[in-house]
Amino acid sequence: MILSDAGDAKPAKNRAGFFDYLAIARLDHSAKHIFIVPGLCLAYLLRGVRTEHLFVSMALGLVAAICVASANYVINEYLDRDFDRHHPTKSQRSAVQSEMSGKVIVFEWLMLLAVGLGCARSVSLSMFAIACVFAFQGVIYNVPPVRSKDVAFLDVISESINNPLRLMIGWTMVDPTSLPPSSVILAYWCGGAFLMAAKRLSEYREIASAHGLSQLIRYRASFSGYSEVSLTASCLVYSLLSMAFLSVFLVKYRIEYILILPIIVTLFTSYFVLSTTPDSSAQKPEKLYREKGLIGIVGLLAAVFLVSTFVDMPFLSELTGQHFIVLP
Repeated sequence: MILSDAGDAKPAKNRAGFFDYLAIARLDHSAKHIFIVPGLCLAYLLRGVRTEHLFVSMALGLVAAICVASANYVINEYLDRDFDRHHPTKSQRSAVQSEMSGKVIVFEWLMLLAVGLGCARSVSLSMFAIACVFAFQGVIYNVPPVRSKDVAFLDVISESINNPLRLMIGWTMVDPTSLPPSSVILAYWCGGAFLMAAKRLSEYREIASAHGLSQLIRYRASFSGYSEVSLTASCLVYSLLSMAFLSVFLVKYRIEYILILPIIVTLFTSYFVLSTTPDSSAQKPEKLYREKGLIGIVGLLAAVFLVSTFVDMPFLSELTGQHFIVLP
């Protein structure tokens, strides 16, 4: 991968300093790694602990996820600097406001990858393989000539694969000998796609109405293939697919988990409504902790998950059998 210093549409005024390079690693986005926790919990519940040093594996796995994600963010912000100039808030990012060296960017990217992949390999070969896919996805998403983020719908699908990758990192912290069931991996992937599509919808509604569609396309080329209707429809499709795959997983592995479905439906609905509000937190997922209603639903989800994990409800097994309403 070659990153050049040349080609800025508007030369930056100030040379970037240490904190500018640190900022583009987006360590403040580490809250997104909360998606690791369900993988960890599910592996513990379904497979049991299959590693000798659980807490060491958890610590190294978390460092691996943070470092690989930050490596992806580094090339993301640098390669997007000319596009982010057209975004009302991203235009204030360090890569836009300061002159950065391509050589330093490559060095920072490589160092973060070395630490992340090294930590993953010290846990297990399976986590190392997942971390490699995580890193490769960052290249596919950001770096020409592929740069999947510039293609409508493919941008959402390729970016949202980070969700099941985080799930698998959490799983391999506990059980490095297996991977989660395909049904839950697909549910996680489609759920992530819903989140990304809702983010795109929020950006489309806000930026296009305030600054015009042409400026929105200058910020992100994929928006040339989107409309408000198509983004809304894609949110519906991704959420339905996520629920379908999740239902398969819940029925197969523990029927009591079926109780969390209505809460997940409420969560999807609340997030979609949030994405349609002005200055939505859906555009900045790292700020979602400020949404008290959403956090309340997540808390309820966690509580019901715990109850359905430890309390057997045999009567729910009737739902898996064939029953017909016989007319008199």
